[in-house]
Amino acid sequence: MKNSKYYPWVIVALLWIVALLNYMDRQMLATMRPSMEADIPELVSGENFGRLMAIFLWIYALMSPISGIIADKLNRKWLIIGSLFVWSAVTYAMGYATTYNQVYWLRALMGVSEALYIPAGLSLIADYHQQKTRSLAIGIHMTGLYVGSALGGFGATIAAKYSWHSTFHHFGIIGIVYSFILVFLLSEKKVSEVIKTNKKNGEQTLFKGLALLFTNISFWVILFYFAIISLPGWATKNWLPTLFSDNLGISMDQAGPLATITISFSSLLGVIFGGILSDKWVQKNIKGRVYTSAIGLSLTIPALMLIGFGDSLFHVVGAVLCFGIGYGMFDANNMPIICQFVSSKYRATAYGVLNMTGVGCGALVTSLLGKSADTGTLGLGFALMAGVVLVALIVQISFLRPKVNDFVEA
Repeated sequence: MKNSKYYPWVIVALLWIVALLNYMDRQMLATMRPSMEADIPELVSGENFGRLMAIFLWIYALMSPISGIIADKLNRKWLIIGSLFVWSAVTYAMGYATTYNQVYWLRALMGVSEALYIPAGLSLIADYHQQKTRSLAIGIHMTGLYVGSALGGFGATIAAKYSWHSTFHHFGIIGIVYSFILVFLLSEKKVSEVIKTNKKNGEQTLFKGLALLFTNISFWVILFYFAIISLPGWATKNWLPTLFSDNLGISMDQAGPLATITISFSSLLGVIFGGILSDKWVQKNIKGRVYTSAIGLSLTIPALMLIGFGDSLFHVVGAVLCFGIGYGMFDANNMPIICQFVSSKYRATAYGVLNMTGVGCGALVTSLLGKSADTGTLGLGFALMAGVVLVALIVQISFLRPKVNDFVEA
């Protein structure tokens, strides 16, 4: 099977499940807060809950560039398997937590283990898929993240029927079992690995990739607009269920699934459409991937305004659908755009740096919106992010000028 012409798509399918588990395990906590409050009363405070969500993001952010460097130097198969096993074990252990501090430190450990996956997974897919299928392959993989978020939204529903302890236990066991399955099915792309390690001449040093990235002006442009869109991106992941509950006057066990399914379904449509459009457009115009991403960004601007100020089910759900489609189009093209400016030897490192910056911004906005939730101004916080996204859109279109579809280091 590993020598089959279809194996690049098998890789996408295998990693799709890993991506699903990655986001499902992290997102369950966002909707299970009401079920946990009786046992852990500190979670009643929005600011405390914001801190709990933010510690994951800060650790995840700090680990991301390190994870990228590791993925560019080591075997990505075992990195992915090890990452999945550890965060699944942490999810299982979360069911035994009895204090706020225990949940806090388990979330921190989850941040370390989950950070190891995305740079390795995306760079492996990018190596298996060339110009004509790269955005679509990345986009399909991203749908796993969105489906995982949607399933994570059912955490509150399952916890209400059984218990939050057993919910964490069962989801953790699923990931542990799947990590053993991947041992036999997942394969590193050895040709690209040889190119990347460059063992013959020993030219590569630990921080050479970072040095090359930070002297690349185009990478700074990508880093800037990626960080900006990460603000509403993480805000919707962590606070959209609460916003739905507050603005629509519904319980969290209803708001959680409604919010996560809406954003996940629309994002799924966005990455598929954005992947197909980008792969076709770039064959005719080298900026096709940039333009597809920009269209996605433009859709999120009015959506954020309506998410913030909408007070009816029609307005809020419609706005979230628009945001999800736009964000999906953007998300499907980040690694393919990196491939236009960064050699395959450093793409995991590049995405790791993007993750660090984007998730750091996500941690900041998560904490700030926690305070806004306590003061009843959560909707205003969402609406204000539309302005900064507009700035990012202008920068992206004005300064990002790719010359090739697949950058090869001279």
